[in-house]
Amino acid sequence: MSQTITLQNNQPPVAQLEALSIDRKIENIIKNNKDSAYVHSGSATRKDVPAGANPEGLKKLPPSTLKRFQKAGVDLSEGYPAVPDKSKIPVFLDEAFQIRNKEYPYIERALNADPEKKALLGAAKEVIHLTKKIGTEIVGLQLADLTDQQKDELALLVAERVVVFFRDQDLSPQKQLELGHYWGQVEVHAQVPRVPGLDGVTVIWQDYTTTNLTFKNNNFGNFDSKFAGLGTQNWHSDLVHEFQPAGITHLHNDAIPDVGGDTAWSSGYAAYDKLSPALQQFLDGKEAIYVSAHGYLDRDDPFSGPKKIERRHPIIRTHPATGWKALFVNRSMTKSIVGLEPPESEVILNYLFNVLEKNTDIQVRFNWKSSKPGYGTSALWDNRVSNHSTIWDHEGLEPRHGTRVTSLAEIPFFDPKSKSQREALG
Repeated sequence: MSQTITLQNNQPPVAQLEALSIDRKIENIIKNNKDSAYVHSGSATRKDVPAGANPEGLKKLPPSTLKRFQKAGVDLSEGYPAVPDKSKIPVFLDEAFQIRNKEYPYIERALNADPEKKALLGAAKEVIHLTKKIGTEIVGLQLADLTDQQKDELALLVAERVVVFFRDQDLSPQKQLELGHYWGQVEVHAQVPRVPGLDGVTVIWQDYTTTNLTFKNNNFGNFDSKFAGLGTQNWHSDLVHEFQPAGITHLHNDAIPDVGGDTAWSSGYAAYDKLSPALQQFLDGKEAIYVSAHGYLDRDDPFSGPKKIERRHPIIRTHPATGWKALFVNRSMTKSIVGLEPPESEVILNYLFNVLEKNTDIQVRFNWKSSKPGYGTSALWDNRVSNHSTIWDHEGLEPRHGTRVTSLAEIPFFDPKSKSQREALG
């Protein structure tokens, strides 16, 4: 992918620019000129969307979302959403790589939970397991009212069932952020739009941020990762390029189409159990290279186009709470298996992607519709043991809007003594 960078008339005087190194000149052009090239590959926001709170976005905000924000006291006076200032977004790869590039303390809340989850499940009106392997719906509880004990038990339930759903939720974005902080360090993304005044509460509103999504192309990334970049329709797991990748992600949808707009998840536990013992043995202990969704410039070769942040993590990952092995790959952001030749890596990874994407018995598809008008629906899933994909069948003809908070977890590890889910459960 190439980029053209052109000096604009409103740049600093030529003499000042000449005194800068080439990388600083490029950075100056990109950060300080709104008309300059936008170098961030896969940006979550259209290039014509201005930085800061956007009055035009506020005009398009779904009524149910507006009502939720007004009730929560969110300041929408300047507009919506709040788009990060271009001048504050890292331009160069080395700078972006250093964001959260060191270990920080992480508490696995699920380890404090009662294995029987009596405080959580006992308070629910109904507990519905949607499939055998993945997906549970809790009826009759408000996430905003959970005690710490119930939050710990919910973390364990999410770890075991991969994704847990709550309909009919009266949940402010502030409370959603508070829950995220309880389960780990909340990720604040340098590029994506957010709720004004609430860093860490990401806006999920593709019909506003994306213009090139169509009925024909919205699933191209599921055929080959080189076609990815059109949205979250591609199977993926969040933030795998982080030093400590995502644990629990909490998406609360407050504007939901009457029909469609579903999301699907697949289980990394069950995917591992699908593999032959010989392939399991081969993959145990192997590492892969995981990349960021967004691209940045190489400071030493800035005209070569955007490059992705890369990290090494175990391809088979042990969950610290369940102790179960899970297949930790995704088509969108797993680049290669360490130690293999590129053709070997490609063949094996494509097979593993297919295991997660094509085995419907290890997947759940969820429709977000609430039973009470004006209420939203929440899904909480564990990125360490899952892939997910949005189903864009409503084609933007009805509003679909949500807010997302992601809690980062531990440094990924593989314990050779750990068991698969089927082994552990007999």
